Amino acid sequence: MELIGKIIRFELSNAFRSKWIIAYSLFFFLLSYLLLSFETDTAKSAISMMNIVLIVIPLVSTIFGTIFVYNSRDYIEMILCQPIDRTSLFLGLYLGNSIPLASGFLAGTLAGFLLNGFSFSSTGGFIILLAVGASLTFIFTAIAFYVAINFSDKAKGLGFAIILWLILAVVYDGLILLFVYFFQEYPIDNTVLIISLLNPIDLGRILFILNFDVSALMGYTGALFNKFFGGSLGMILSVTTLLLWFLIPTLLGLRGFKKKDF
Repeated sequence: MELIGKIIRFELSNAFRSKWIIAYSLFFFLLSYLLLSFETDTAKSAISMMNIVLIVIPLVSTIFGTIFVYNSRDYIEMILCQPIDRTSLFLGLYLGNSIPLASGFLAGTLAGFLLNGFSFSSTGGFIILLAVGASLTFIFTAIAFYVAINFSDKAKGLGFAIILWLILAVVYDGLILLFVYFFQEYPIDNTVLIISLLNPIDLGRILFILNFDVSALMGYTGALFNKFFGGSLGMILSVTTLLLWFLIPTLLGLRGFKKKDF
């Protein structure tokens, strides 16, 4: 644990001096501030914010995490020449990369909302917005690490990571609608519910919307979740699955890191 802490502190000191992290935080500050300036209802502003968060955070976390691993190869090789546990090194690098991104999002969004007058009547939805954004940061950083570790070629690894993001963020809902269209005569509700668990972005959206009960923004999978698991059960299932989405890529990335010959 002491070694992990040292690596995290070293990575954090580098990351928080990075212009990209500062720009990332400023982006969310300006976004949240302007949204609340145009819409005084915090709940509606949070909904608009969530639509952007579900696209931007997975993309930035994927690209930033993938490039970080490739650019750190020489550093990793040098560290591994020392008698250092690979598990500690991997976790230190992973947390040292994901924590600054999550902190940048949280700090920027909080500052934007607080400076423009935060309505405490919408605290629950706002907390879920922050939790979903932070969760997606850790999830897609873990996915990025896993991809970068398993692809030696930087161009192929980065390309695969971006395509994966594109599928989950853009193509996924369209594929579900096509599936529903072609098999609408069959009882497919349970199948669609299972499929929806395979997309962390969709889960984040469902988790947020269940709190607001905004049927117009639910989409097909969100409406099904509300129908079958509405309320606390749907929230528990969404949170549990998001935790699995965090654990599985992290453990797979750790396993690949231990076996990889740098």
